[in-house]
Amino acid sequence: MSTTSKTLTFDTSTSRANPTPKPMKRLSVPKIRQRKGGEPLVMLTAYTVRMAQLLDPECDMLLVGDSLGQVIYGLPHTVAVTMEMMIAHGAAVVRGSYHAAVIVDMPFGSYEASPQQAFENASNLLKHTGAAAIKIEGGKVLAPTVEFLTKRGIPVMAHVGLTPQAINILGGYGVRGKSDEEARSIVDDAIALSEAGAFGLVIEGVLEPIAIEITEKVACPTIGIGASAQCDGQVLVSEDMLGLFDRTPKFVKRYGMMSENVQESVRKYADEVRSRIFPSRDQLYGSVESE
Repeated sequence: MSTTSKTLTFDTSTSRANPTPKPMKRLSVPKIRQRKGGEPLVMLTAYTVRMAQLLDPECDMLLVGDSLGQVIYGLPHTVAVTMEMMIAHGAAVVRGSYHAAVIVDMPFGSYEASPQQAFENASNLLKHTGAAAIKIEGGKVLAPTVEFLTKRGIPVMAHVGLTPQAINILGGYGVRGKSDEEARSIVDDAIALSEAGAFGLVIEGVLEPIAIEITEKVACPTIGIGASAQCDGQVLVSEDMLGLFDRTPKFVKRYGMMSENVQESVRKYADEVRSRIFPSRDQLYGSVESE
């Protein structure tokens, strides 16, 4: 057995998981906060290394949303998502990106009980993923938690309006803020969370005037989803935007038809396998390669 030292080289051209890094600096949380009122922020969800690689060059932020419970795992809602899921997918997205700031959702039940509980879980999540920040859902009742976390070095993106983790209370995914009372409550929630130190604020599924008012009143950038083009940025679930699912919410614009492309490709593959066209000579080895 040879003891000669060899340098291990890695062929990045054929690797699925390790693309050649591009010389760029990852966008930081302070830089994102400085974009308030400036160039709109681009944000999309990502749950895997490959999707992160594809989205990263065009995005300012990648959100590892707990929507992965539905998109990846086929769960009926996000309530069942676990911290283990968020850590695994968060770490994958960080590995697959070089430019965008990666934000990871805190799953239901991991931050609501107390600021201390939130800190323990958030710090664990950041340690194991390498993400830039966490996101939590809820109103002004969580302002003390946001302040507690930010003062201890954990950047927080807040989320108001339609908050999917509260589906059992809300009773559905309908638009929020239809009554004057609820509209005022959403605005008050946003202001309280911004003043507590949130560096960004997702506004989901609200009447447009509410989103506009919040954007004008809070110091941090607002990220709309079913809100308003006047928000400081936008976010969508990538699989919705790319047309992977047959049904998409009203606030989603399809920029692709991924489901049709996948089905057509699989149909061609199946036809060629059944007719013995694939594999052809181009995909076969002529002889066993000797070592």
